Amino acid sequence: MTRLRTTQTPSGLRLEASQVLAVAPETAWDPLVDTTRWPEWSPVVTAVEATDRRVCEGTTGRVRTPGVWLPFRVTTCSERRWTWRIGGVPSSGHRVDDLGPQRCRVAFELPLQSAGTAPICLAALERIDELLTDD
Repeated sequence: MTRLRTTQTPSGLRLEASQVLAVAPETAWDPLVDTTRWPEWSPVVTAVEATDRRVCEGTTGRVRTPGVWLPFRVTTCSERRWTWRIGGVPSSGHRVDDLGPQRCRVAFELPLQSAGTAPICLAALERIDELLTDD
């Protein structure tokens, strides 16, 4: 079940798009931090060039979206949560919450000024669910 709600995060008040998945948290975390896998689940990222295959604080690079390459920098990365800036603008946070054996919540934390990207995030969550269910 996908869900949208406003919530307080370490980055402040955000609109959270989330979905509960029937997989271990580590399984859901992998496609979020493996830059080579972003095009598999993102509706708008078609290619990635990054300094690191697995994101960590300070990873930089660029993502190709329809018609344009945009630079990015990962600003924070901790236990199952990372945030980034795209084109110098704060963008979505990515998080996986452990909900017990073979159950987790994948969440995108959107700055309120980016609430218009919620449909893209909801589509990404569905793709992640399909990708991990097919594995």
